[in-house]
Amino acid sequence: MIGKLAWRNTWFKPLSTILSIILLMSSVAIITVLILLQKQFEEQFSSNADDIDLVLGAQGSPLQLVLSSVYQLDAPTGNINYAEAKTWMQNPFVQSAIPLAYGDNYLGFKILGTTPEYLAKFGGRVEKGKMFAHTFEVVIGSEIASKLQLKVGDTFFGSHGNAKEGEKHEEAAYKVVGIASKTGKVVDNLILSDIQSVWAMHETHDHEDEAHPHGEIGHEHTEGDEQREEALLSEEGKEITAVLIKFRNKMGIVLWPRMIAQNTKMQAASPAIEINRLFTLFGIGLDALQYLAYGIMLISGISIFIALFNTLKERKYEFALLRIQGASRLQLLQTIVIESLVLCSIGFLFGTILGRVALMFISRSSDEAFKIAFDPLEFVWEKEGILFLVTIFVGLLAAFIPAVKAYRLNISKTLSNA
Repeated sequence: MIGKLAWRNTWFKPLSTILSIILLMSSVAIITVLILLQKQFEEQFSSNADDIDLVLGAQGSPLQLVLSSVYQLDAPTGNINYAEAKTWMQNPFVQSAIPLAYGDNYLGFKILGTTPEYLAKFGGRVEKGKMFAHTFEVVIGSEIASKLQLKVGDTFFGSHGNAKEGEKHEEAAYKVVGIASKTGKVVDNLILSDIQSVWAMHETHDHEDEAHPHGEIGHEHTEGDEQREEALLSEEGKEITAVLIKFRNKMGIVLWPRMIAQNTKMQAASPAIEINRLFTLFGIGLDALQYLAYGIMLISGISIFIALFNTLKERKYEFALLRIQGASRLQLLQTIVIESLVLCSIGFLFGTILGRVALMFISRSSDEAFKIAFDPLEFVWEKEGILFLVTIFVGLLAAFIPAVKAYRLNISKTLSNA
């Protein structure tokens, strides 16, 4: 009985009710998006940096080096000499060192020259086919296989640089020899080849440009070409982009950045330090948005209070008649409180739905631009539970004064003024 009455009273003024719900829904949606974004963003960044103590690369911004080499989110700071880097890779301090050479892209997906250990470092394995063993053989990530419908045995031409519409390297085709298992990490959106493929592609492209200045591609195979192919596989004078390093003990993390800076033209950046710095900057923006969202929630609470207070003023005669018919003071108080809780529950429910719909669109945009996807169906029970309790508290706070006035309603005085 009390529940039905509260539900009908809730929609006594539909426009006021809808406004309160929209305000509350908006604040809950914003906070929900922030909760999910923060959790998944930090999880993805932390998991991708596991077992990487330092990144060795060209001098420049250390954050840019980490973002480009570990997360594939930025342009590299430049190239480094492979022979010089190899000297440091073979240092007794080093437990593992994985070289990276950025090549081109295929429809926006990066082609990365590396070693088979790179896939294993991210917890991946070749699910179909085999690992690359020869020049221009590639293993593609699970997301690429799904999105581009590529399968083992397919071939494709890479495009120059990072631009999807860049100049195609039609002088040599890449062949898919393997498809990696899904890891939920950055490797899912990469095309992996050996480093020699990257060197060969760009050396061949340069020689084609010299031999055919007007863009002609076809030519007869000569002895010079055979010598050139042998030179392509040589490491002399070659460059790579970066090296992912894991040390045998943590002393290397402390000592190497200064040693590298003093003795080479390279730099050593710590993913942990740079990502913590990024999270700090990122967190400032998230906090500001959360304050804004809680401000909107406060406004919605005021809106609910005004709606309940006005309803009480306009329906006090009806409440007085209910008292005459046997309703207790406590039942009137419960009616007001239930009205407020109904509004808050509806706002919270639709706010969580709206937040996940918004995250779905954010995920599509970030996946297209940065190859980072978010799961809108994940639930962060602890934080979202706290958000629900805060929402209910706002409803109780908004209902407090109207509920007390309903409880103290003077029947005789109210009816005498009717």
